[in-house]
Amino acid sequence: MPQLGLLAGRAWAALLSQLLRPPCASCTRAVGCHSQVAEAMLTSQLKAHQEKPNFIIKTPKGTRDLSPQQMVVREKILDLVVSCFKRHGAKGMDTPAFELKEMLTEKYGEVSGLMYDLKDQGGELLSLRYDLTVPFARYLAMNKVKKMKRYHVGKVWRRESPTIVQGRYREFCQCDFDIAGQFDPMIPDAECLKIMCEILNGLQLGDFLIKVNDRRIVDGMFAVCGVPESKFRTICSSIDKLDKMAWKDVRHEMVSKKGLAPDVADRIGDYVQCHGGVSLVEQMFQDPRLSQNKQALEGLGDLKLLFEYLTLFGIAEKISFDLSLARGLDYYTGVIYEAVLLHTPTQAEEEPLSVGSVAAGGRYDGLVGMFDPKGHKVPCVGLSIGVERIFNIVEQRMKTFGEKVRTTETQVLVATPHKNFLQERLKLIAELWDAGIKAEMLYKNNPKLLTQLHYCESTGIPLVVIVGEQELKEGVVKIRSVASREEVAIKRENLVAEIQKRLSES
Repeated sequence: MPQLGLLAGRAWAALLSQLLRPPCASCTRAVGCHSQVAEAMLTSQLKAHQEKPNFIIKTPKGTRDLSPQQMVVREKILDLVVSCFKRHGAKGMDTPAFELKEMLTEKYGEVSGLMYDLKDQGGELLSLRYDLTVPFARYLAMNKVKKMKRYHVGKVWRRESPTIVQGRYREFCQCDFDIAGQFDPMIPDAECLKIMCEILNGLQLGDFLIKVNDRRIVDGMFAVCGVPESKFRTICSSIDKLDKMAWKDVRHEMVSKKGLAPDVADRIGDYVQCHGGVSLVEQMFQDPRLSQNKQALEGLGDLKLLFEYLTLFGIAEKISFDLSLARGLDYYTGVIYEAVLLHTPTQAEEEPLSVGSVAAGGRYDGLVGMFDPKGHKVPCVGLSIGVERIFNIVEQRMKTFGEKVRTTETQVLVATPHKNFLQERLKLIAELWDAGIKAEMLYKNNPKLLTQLHYCESTGIPLVVIVGEQELKEGVVKIRSVASREEVAIKRENLVAEIQKRLSES
C-alpha cells in the first residue's frame, strides 16, 4: 500500500517484526491479526505525519512566481525591447539552459564561483548558464560563424545573495543584443549605445545616463599607477563596486583584502573619481602618466571616435566618460558601458527605489577565440537589458498610482439571456475563433445574463454578442458595448465583419 512510504525507518522495522512473528495462540486467523496491527500502526504514523508537516510551501531562495498581472507587464517590457532589437536587424536565437562546465570556467574571472554546477549526468559535468554571452561565443566558434547580429531572451542563474528589492535574483531573465564580426572601429559600438537609449526612452523610466569607459584605459591606468599585472583583474572587480560602495570602502578592500600598496590605491583614486564628456577624453590624452601608456592611448582614440558617432546619432548628451567604470567580467577587451537611472522614479509621489544599472555591455574581441581550437578570433560587441530591475520599477510605479492590468486580451463574450442556448453559443464562439477573434463564454449551460455582463466588466472585455429566442427567430444577433451599454442588432452573417470593424476602430 502506498502509505507505507510515509513510515520512518524504525516504525517500518517494528511493523515488519509484527508481521513476521508466529500467530498468537488464541488466534486461528494469523493474517487478519497481523493486518490489524499493520493498520493500527499505519494510522498512527499517518496521523503524526499530518500533524507535523516537514516542509514549507515556498519558492527557492532568489526566485519568484509571476502572477498573470505581472506577466502582462513583463511581456509588454519584453515586447518593446525585442521590437527594438528587430528594428536594428537582429536575428533571434537560443542556447541550452546548461553548458558543459569546462565551456564556462575561466571565462568570468572571480565571479566563476557563482555558477550553479549540476551533478554528473551521463559522464558530463554541467553548469547552468551564468549569462547569454559566453554561450553565444561558444555557438559562433562551434558553427564557424564569422558575422552575426543576434538577440537572445532567456533565463540565467547566479548563485549569489539575492537582493529582491533591487531586482537581484538567483534566477532571472536577460535580453541580449550582440554584433559579431570584423567591422570598422566604433560603428557597431555606437549602434549598441543608440539601442540602449531607444529602449530606455521607450520604457519611460525617467532620466538616465550611460557611463562609458574602455578596458584598455582601465588596464593602462592600473599600469601607470603601479598595480602589479597579476592583480589587474582582482583590482578591476573592486573598482566595479564603486556604483554600490564609497571610494573609501573600495580603497579599504583593495589595500586590506587584496594587498595593494596604499599609495597605488591613492593614485587610482585620482582617476576613478573623474567623469565627463569628450572634453575629459581630450584631457586624458594630455595626462602625463596615462599618455605614456600605449594601451590607454588606443582606448582613448576609440572613445574619441565613438563620441563623434554618438553626436551624429543625437545621443552624446546621454553619455558620460567615467573612469570608475570597470565591468568586472574578464572577457571584456575594449569599450564598456553601463546605464543608470538618474531619478528613480520620476514622479514626486513615488518612493525612491535603488536598482543599480538597468543595462550594460561592452566589447569582447577574444572570447570566441577561447573556444576555437586554432584560436581564431571573432570581434564582438553587445549589450544586456536588466529586465528584472526595470520590471521592479514599472511594477512599483503601477502600484503607487493604482493602475490596473488586464490579464487577458479577450475581445468578445458570447452571452445569452435564455436557458437552453448552449448550442447556439458554441456555434457563435466557434465562428469567432475561426475568424481569429479573441472570444470567451461562461462554462455553464444556463448562466444568468447579469452574471455574464458582470464578468465582462470585471475582466475588461469590451464587447458582448447576445443571442436569444427573438434573435434566433429573426436571424440576427445583438452586439453590446460594455462601456456605453448600447446595443445594436445585426444580421447573423454580418457578425464577424462588424466585430472586426469595431475592434479596428477602438
